[in-house]
Amino acid sequence: MAPQHEDRETGTTPGTGSTEDQGGPIRLLAIRDTPLSVDEVFAAVGDDAAGGTTLFVGTVRDHDGASAAGVTGLTYSAHPGALAELRRVAEKVAADFPVRALAAVHRVGELRVGDLAVVVAVSCPHRGEAFAASRRLIDDLKGEVPIWKHQTFTDGTDEWVGA
Repeated sequence: MAPQHEDRETGTTPGTGSTEDQGGPIRLLAIRDTPLSVDEVFAAVGDDAAGGTTLFVGTVRDHDGASAAGVTGLTYSAHPGALAELRRVAEKVAADFPVRALAAVHRVGELRVGDLAVVVAVSCPHRGEAFAASRRLIDDLKGEVPIWKHQTFTDGTDEWVGA
């Protein structure tokens, strides 16, 4: 396991940072307050033994089913232990599926409609395994990693999600 280190892009924002492990299946994990790159995440999971690679990109949408008003933007914040929790989730996915390579990056800070909020990618020997592992990775990330969303709406209201 590679040592955790401060992500140069994020400074010391609590809950942010990244880890990279070129020797195992977990290639890139990060929580950043800077824009995310689909190309970076996709490149991290390249593996000659993989026959299937999935890439999931979560973006900020202009609505939320719970509110009649439109979403104007949101702010993600993360618990200081969020990166360690993300690693735990990634390790579980890598243990449960034949993962060749895995990467997950989540954004914190203020985001606007259309911004990338999360990017995950998984490479496996076959496409079905890649789809299943990727689905588990994003579902467990959203359900278990302590990252919270504060949405603001066009009518001036707001709400916390996942807090």
